[in-house]
Order: sequence, then structure tokens, then C-alpha cells
Amino acid sequence: MTDATPRYPGRAAIEAYGNGGFRFAGMSHRGSILCVPGGVIAWSAASIADIGLDMIPLLQAEGATTGVLLLGTGPTPQFPPPIVMAAFRDAGLWLEVMDTGAAARTYNVLLAEDRDVSAALLAVD
Repeated sequence: MTDATPRYPGRAAIEAYGNGGFRFAGMSHRGSILCVPGGVIAWSAASIADIGLDMIPLLQAEGATTGVLLLGTGPTPQFPPPIVMAAFRDAGLWLEVMDTGAAARTYNVLLAEDRDVSAALLAVD
């Protein structure tokens, strides 16, 4: 991540999703997002193919070092390769794969409960 990466500096519930983006904290963002302890961050991923081992250091740098990582994979659940799932688990992050809508709703519930949760949400139309 560079300093130019758009971000909201804090935890925020997802207010809406669709039309290629998300609404949170009274703002909107077009594209995918990461919801991590360090904030809500623009994420360049567009498909399940963009989810790989290179995400782990990025998530860790933003404070996602333990707990659940909700992976919203678009309109339908799609699992990354087993090696990727294992690497996340070995890094202390338990991947829960679901469609983006379910991931956003689950993130909001766990965030409201002050649980150890992060989310990687692919934008949907």
C-alpha cells in the first residue's frame, strides 16, 4: 500500500453495496475494499483470481493479525486454492468464504459485537 491508497481511517459498518462499490461512514467507494483494524481501504482486486498469498502481509500491516477474515467473493461464494486457505490459517486469520452481500452483513454484525473481524470484499454490480 502506498500513502496514495484511498482509505477511511477507522472501523465502519457497511451501509450499502452494489453498483460496483460500497457505502460506509456516509461515503461511497467504487471498487473492492478491505475492512481492517487500520481502516477501510481501497483494494484493487476484481475477482477470486486476485486473492493470493501476497494479501497476508498487507492485511497484517493494517492490523489484521488474528481472528476471522470474511472473504466476500462477488455474487457467489468461490474458494481460493487450498494452499491459500492454509496460508491464511497459518498466519492466524481464519478465512470464511461467502458471497459479498453475506460477508458485508456478517461483518456488520461481528463489528457491532466488537469481535476480532476483518473483511475483504469484492465489489458487485
